[in-house]
Amino acid sequence: MNVSKLQSFQSSVRRPPDFDRFWDQTIAATDAVPVNASFEHVPMRSTGEVDVFEVHYDSYEGLRIAAWYCAPKGKGPFPGMLVVPGYVSEPMIPKSLAAQGYAALSAAPRGKLRSNSVFNPGYPGLLMHNITDRDTYGYRGFYMDAMRAFDVLQARPEVDRSRIGVQGSSQGGALTLLVSALRADRVNAASAGAPYLCSTMDAATMTHSYPYQEINDYLRLHPADQPKLKATWDYYDIHNFVPRIRCPIIVNIGLNDDVCPPATGFAVFREIGSKDKKLYPYEDCAHDAGTGAGHAGVVREFMAAKLEPGK
Repeated sequence: MNVSKLQSFQSSVRRPPDFDRFWDQTIAATDAVPVNASFEHVPMRSTGEVDVFEVHYDSYEGLRIAAWYCAPKGKGPFPGMLVVPGYVSEPMIPKSLAAQGYAALSAAPRGKLRSNSVFNPGYPGLLMHNITDRDTYGYRGFYMDAMRAFDVLQARPEVDRSRIGVQGSSQGGALTLLVSALRADRVNAASAGAPYLCSTMDAATMTHSYPYQEINDYLRLHPADQPKLKATWDYYDIHNFVPRIRCPIIVNIGLNDDVCPPATGFAVFREIGSKDKKLYPYEDCAHDAGTGAGHAGVVREFMAAKLEPGK
């Protein structure tokens, strides 16, 4: 393994001149939709220490999105934690985070269970949904669902707005970076593992593992569409969002990751705008990116230091 080669990788992503305008318009369209958040207490899933709620809220283009919310018993204020999901995995019920003292929201963006009655491209499927059209590409609404989940969490009266974190791995790592960029003035700490959707078109040439293999499968049948795919992805690649990030942030990657190539992790980390950032590369780890080698403890300690649960 040539780590210096991974570190020196240069992304082919380009930032479109109207990138900010495109996303400002998308965010404005999302903000114009009333949130209409509902929280239904679930006694069967609650305990003597943690209350569990089934959550729904409206998002981009009016789609109704689901989430789970868990909070410690009591009035708070509690630090908040947004948990964002992987590509295939379904959103967890974050009771363990609530037991640590966080008011935690686990988002289910469109296409996930309980959020798929209108939009359901499947897995595989999401990565390629209308990929040749930046305006109707599936990730446009999906990204907004994650951003709005943060807003729903922040609006809870028991959540301390000065202590809110975001965490996730793989696609969740990408969404962590996205939310930390789009809500840069509100996110107070972030942890992104094995970030997906970074240097996406490059990544598809480095691996034949899914989900990136979806791109290769498509281009095998439609090779002439490659310029269209790249033009779309220059608007959606996480690489172009992360310079906005300002919060303390940690990123972990596995140097043997065949799902999210580690070179793309090094490249996106360099672009992160925060002055308080740290990269954890794990030499003998794949897509778990060190979780089994103790990185879960690193995340717990980092978030506890920045957000002070139990304060």
